[in-house]
Amino acid sequence: MHEGHEQLFRRRFFVSTLLSIPVLLYSEILQEWLGFSVPAFPGSEWINPVFAVIVFAYGGVPFLRMAVPELRDRSPGMMTLISMAITVAFVYSLSTVVFPTQSAFFWELVTLIDIMLLGHWIEMRSVRRASSAVDELAKLLPDTAERITESGNTEEIPLSELSEGDLVLVRPGASVPADGIVEEGDSDVEESMITGESKPVSKEPGDEVIGGTINGDGSLRVRVGATGEETTLAGIMRLVDEARQSKSETQVLADRAAGWLFYVALGAAVVTAIAWTFAVSFDATVIERVVTVLVIACPHALGLAIPLVVAINTSLAARNGMLVRDRIAMEDARNLDAIIFDKTGTLTEGEHGVVDMATVDGVDEDDALRLAAAVEGDSEHMIARAIREAADERDLGAPETTDFEAIKGRGVRATVDGTEVYVGGPNLLTQLESEIPAHLQRFADEAGENTQTVVYLVREGELIAAFAMADVIRDESFRVVDALHDLGIEVAMLTGDSKDVADAVADELGIDTVFAEVLPEDKDEKVQELQDQGKLVGMVGDGVNDAPALTRADVGIAIGSGTDVAVQSADVILVQNNPMDVVRLVKLSGASYRKMQENIVWAAGYNVVAIPLAAGVLAPIGFLLSPAVGALLMSLSTVIVAINAQLLRRVDLSIPELPAGTPSTEAQPAD
Repeated sequence: MHEGHEQLFRRRFFVSTLLSIPVLLYSEILQEWLGFSVPAFPGSEWINPVFAVIVFAYGGVPFLRMAVPELRDRSPGMMTLISMAITVAFVYSLSTVVFPTQSAFFWELVTLIDIMLLGHWIEMRSVRRASSAVDELAKLLPDTAERITESGNTEEIPLSELSEGDLVLVRPGASVPADGIVEEGDSDVEESMITGESKPVSKEPGDEVIGGTINGDGSLRVRVGATGEETTLAGIMRLVDEARQSKSETQVLADRAAGWLFYVALGAAVVTAIAWTFAVSFDATVIERVVTVLVIACPHALGLAIPLVVAINTSLAARNGMLVRDRIAMEDARNLDAIIFDKTGTLTEGEHGVVDMATVDGVDEDDALRLAAAVEGDSEHMIARAIREAADERDLGAPETTDFEAIKGRGVRATVDGTEVYVGGPNLLTQLESEIPAHLQRFADEAGENTQTVVYLVREGELIAAFAMADVIRDESFRVVDALHDLGIEVAMLTGDSKDVADAVADELGIDTVFAEVLPEDKDEKVQELQDQGKLVGMVGDGVNDAPALTRADVGIAIGSGTDVAVQSADVILVQNNPMDVVRLVKLSGASYRKMQENIVWAAGYNVVAIPLAAGVLAPIGFLLSPAVGALLMSLSTVIVAINAQLLRRVDLSIPELPAGTPSTEAQPAD
């Protein structure tokens, strides 16, 4: 829509400007002011009215057409004001042809229309450029894909014919056509356009690739996992479009103000007409004042103040791996008092490994590990995978199990060789009312001091073994906590792990508040606990268990690699699995809000000063604004607002240097 309007106003501006030249040349008042003359010929007195009518019909009628929906919806706005101004000027000027004793201002009419067209062209161009995030994303996908046939040959097919399960060849430098898994080949893939990660990401067999990313120097064979609307890129485009169309509280206020301004301008025009009629009687001066008031009060700057900032904010966020689903939440992020992080997979790598174990007398370590691996055989939890990997490393064959059951927030149970066996954390022992032998308690305490998680093996109600699991703290997490503290934000951590482990991680990171041994169904209560203290709370999580807490939080932030449920429950999605983007989010929220406020103050302040000037309050000292100058000032105010919004692109979203070996944190530009 913006691109179509941009072309319309651009074309009509140039044509109308050319048609305005004869009107300006044959305007007697301009000849007098500028000291020039042009040759007269029979019929030259009709140049001004004829060309003015053409300019009005070609350049002015589009404004009248766009005012019709405003009047139909009973929500008069800027198009209605412009239409009233040029119509009053046009009708009055034509009347001077019939009543030549009156002074016409055809040249003011055509220059007014020209400047209006120029202002709208600049406005549409600015909005179109700022709103191009979705279009730019759409261009990332190639038009065709090279599908590998059963015979091993390749065939080039349109992207629409690609199906899940197809094997495609991605040549060096080519775009990945769809989401999938690498089956063969090694290469570095450029993902900055999707995730904001500035460095290419190494891909090898088994790794996921995202449609729209750019392959590096290697050749890849990718098994397609999702196409069309199911791809990551399509989801990002939907979220970006939703964010672009959603309105913040500030934008709603600006929209209302723009609507009120119509009635303010109309009232000011009526008062101006009455006052000047009493002062000088009704003549061209009165019409000039009324037209100037209507023109200069057009709420262009006010109408553009927020949408342009929102469009640039959306584009800048998307380029840096932040997808905004709720515009109000994005605006609120700047005011957060506390941010709660889910520990596992957010502040930590989320990849556990068995680093130590202890058993009761009479139980062999290999037997205990084999039994635990058997119980965890059907679980996809990261701890289950760690236990199975530890058993595989020792070449321990796991016995068959039956009656597998996942106990939410506590662990798992299964029947092994007719024996009921449980594996889980401290909450499981509480449920089973199992006592911990002294030496296993000492083992657990030592593991907690080393920031290790402990899970227990219970057979027939008896605790027989404990496993220490290490989950590495992300290097980024240290800087996240420091950066948020620098911004005056309290940092909290929420986890189902034991208090010892949680406290050890919190001490190492410098976290302010710790919620440990929290069951999934209780996570949202911890968010409420901070909210009850009068704090505006953000929640960062990545799992199904985090969904209620994400919804409860004032600003829910989902790590993009998390589950669909977590993503759908969040207000903001971080495409990268990088908690540092939380800091970027807060910074961008603050910078965007400042630009909104600056634009609102300028747009509102401009009208407060300009309308009285247009009405002629300084006429006693000889200062009057012509309609054309009024239109120029109105357009200039719009340009100033647009330029100020564009400066948002220069906001510093970079993060202080991280320890060596961590992913780059260099911010990406909006375009």
